Amino acid sequence: MSTNFNNKTVFISGASSGIGLASAHLFAKAGARLILLARREDKLRNLAAELKAEHNTHSLVFAADICDRSAVEKICANLTAPWSEVDVLINNAGLALGKDKAQSSLLDDWEKMIDTNIKGLFYLTHALLPNMVKRNQGHILNLGSIAGRQVYAGGAVYCATKHAVKAFSDALRYDLNGYAIRVSCIEPGMVETDFSQVRFKGDVARSSQEYIGIQALTPQDIADVLFYCASRPAHVNIQDMLINPTAQASTSLVHRQS
Repeated sequence: MSTNFNNKTVFISGASSGIGLASAHLFAKAGARLILLARREDKLRNLAAELKAEHNTHSLVFAADICDRSAVEKICANLTAPWSEVDVLINNAGLALGKDKAQSSLLDDWEKMIDTNIKGLFYLTHALLPNMVKRNQGHILNLGSIAGRQVYAGGAVYCATKHAVKAFSDALRYDLNGYAIRVSCIEPGMVETDFSQVRFKGDVARSSQEYIGIQALTPQDIADVLFYCASRPAHVNIQDMLINPTAQASTSLVHRQS
């Protein structure tokens, strides 16, 4: 086991907030150099400056939409050593939109979830994987969800995208068997981030109801899990991990304090 990431490169998508932001701080503290990808350039630059001041961390920041295949491919193709030698890829970017039943949902919302949660994750993995294979080392950490195991009403397409992340992670291990490359799928339950605000398109009152009466997981909780997986000895691959708040038994059974 090594918790020292000196001279290691960690690539984090969705790095400007939530789990991605918490992960950036944790890996920076451990000495990693960071590649930070998100849509909001101002937040990325502020984060890079903060990490430099706190941990003397070197970071590259890229403001791009993970759904933009050409942008993702250009970013990855133009990386030079040592940045091109990505040791850990954290595929964190993702979102849910709406919670209407399928027959009442917006098709544009479905397409955005598919583009971000599936295709964006595919684009980034496809762009970085050949160099991992060439170097015969690396670790891919995909952020799935409890929704990748259990479905719920109003989440048909979101659940489908997270089932896809789980299946993709499992299939990657078959393709990469024989190489020293690990693949982990981390599947959180309720995490209190801006996830619900995005889902309900800025409706703070509606999104806050999701966490009433429950101590949800925090971004730091999941960042701790990602770091734990990445810091295991090279022969240890934690393939799957489901993490729920104590009060959550499933996607549909949550105990709320009155």
